[in-house]
Amino acid sequence: QVQLVESGGGLVQPGGSLRLSCAASGIFHRLYTLGWYRQAPGKQRELVAAITSDGTTNYADSVKGRFTISRDNAKNTVDLQLNNLKPEDTAVYYCKAWGRTPTYWGQGTQVTVSS
Repeated sequence: QVQLVESGGGLVQPGGSLRLSCAASGIFHRLYTLGWYRQAPGKQRELVAAITSDGTTNYADSVKGRFTISRDNAKNTVDLQLNNLKPEDTAVYYCKAWGRTPTYWGQGTQVTVSS
């Protein structure tokens, strides 16, 4: 049974930084694409960033140049560095593994950007 466990959320002022981490426990196939989604109150869940097993990355336009996704295939982890945070980045951030069956989701971690 694979579980994705996120950590690193919190409250930060505008312009600040956070680093989110997601660790996959259990037997996890390294060919999964890993990524981060977010969901703000009253809005649909949206893709923030993704990284394939060979390191190809993809970012939402709203976070390009501010967020950086990385993964460690040996440790089955995926991180998201969030820089220059804005109030509109406030959301619950979810880790996801997809591209193979089944798809996995983490439980989510809250990021709040406020002064």
